[in-house]
Amino acid sequence: MLSVRVLLAEDVHMIRGALVALLELEPDVQVVASVDRGDLIVKTALEVRPDVAVIDIDLPGTDGLTAAAELRARLPECRSLILTSLGRPGTLRRAMAAQVSGFLLKDSPPDRLAQAVRTVAGGGRVVDPELALSAWEAPDNPLSPRETQVLRLAAGGADAAEIADQLFLTPGTIRNYLTAIVDKLHARNRVDAIRIAEEAGWVP
Repeated sequence: MLSVRVLLAEDVHMIRGALVALLELEPDVQVVASVDRGDLIVKTALEVRPDVAVIDIDLPGTDGLTAAAELRARLPECRSLILTSLGRPGTLRRAMAAQVSGFLLKDSPPDRLAQAVRTVAGGGRVVDPELALSAWEAPDNPLSPRETQVLRLAAGGADAAEIADQLFLTPGTIRNYLTAIVDKLHARNRVDAIRIAEEAGWVP
């Protein structure tokens, strides 16, 4: 019997160890590598050639969805299964846009992970039904890709000058973007805009 080869990406050591142990209990699943940073996923996958990459959405270095999209481009035969503790509709939409094969909540029953790995390895898709319905009914992200990028950097603590340096724009342009973002989200201020976008899953 051929085993499904799995790469696991999770930054919390205890959780990563528990997930590896859980998957290794399955006779048809083999964890061939585990990493604790998103920017190590593609490099490691190209070395070990997994069938499925189980990826935590919140990773240092590169977030899970960005890594999954890069993995799909570099190693399309490897399918991605995203794990998250927050089932936000906007996050699921971003996962679907990244063309991941599965999206699973961390509080799912333990046996659901192995089932999801097998389904994804076989070419199927795995999405929590209630979360899928919520994503279908949720409003679209009103921000442009550039506005989303600016807000993501602001959410990380960068001020207008720092964001301008990273995006090769002027601080005035960044302030204009932030004003437009606050207006589009009907927010009270920048902090409120970040809260609204994070709760909707529009920024990681």
